[in-house]
Amino acid sequence: MVRLEDVAMRYAGGPEVLQSVSLHLKPGSYHFLTGPSGAGKTSLLRLMYLAQRASRGSVRVFGHDIATTSRRTLPGLRRRIGVVLQDFRLLDHMSVRDNVALSLRIAGLPEDTVRAHVGELLAWVGLGNHLEAKPPVLSDGEKQRVAIARAVVGRPSLLLADEPTGSVDEQQGLRVLRLFEELNKIGTTVLVATHDQRILSRFPHNVLRLEDGRVARNW
Repeated sequence: MVRLEDVAMRYAGGPEVLQSVSLHLKPGSYHFLTGPSGAGKTSLLRLMYLAQRASRGSVRVFGHDIATTSRRTLPGLRRRIGVVLQDFRLLDHMSVRDNVALSLRIAGLPEDTVRAHVGELLAWVGLGNHLEAKPPVLSDGEKQRVAIARAVVGRPSLLLADEPTGSVDEQQGLRVLRLFEELNKIGTTVLVATHDQRILSRFPHNVLRLEDGRVARNW
């Protein structure tokens, strides 16, 4: 599914933010990624959702060596990846429903199917009464839940989430993580970056720990 071997990454000629990272996410696995602020968690996720290229080493996603994969192939790979980012990246001029539905409409699903899937998922994350609201009127926690719904609505092969519970209360955070577990049960590979030790103790999944740009521990 995802394999990194001796990978390093730097931004615009600066120092390496990742150094000699090697890891393997098997299909259908569920991992947490943890470590102190500045350890490189977000940078590692950027490599995996193909927003950044490694400065050295090998990155393989869905069997493709990203260094040699053509630009024409990359959009198809990205469509198989659901991403939850800390800055949400919602489209402010579109309703909550339309933000979540966008990827399904691009994929050409029938409109009745789109509306059913989106409505069910937004009800699950507690936003069933906000379908027509637009992002500027939402709280950060509500925006986070919209972003999560958008990332998972297409049942991605790989789900990458960067601090997905950081803007929601504990109850909603647990609900989100249970949703991720349901996706994992039907085959989605999941990697959740978090610094919340309560989550790590409550959900018994594999943990990758990043320290100083390296995977220091895997348990």
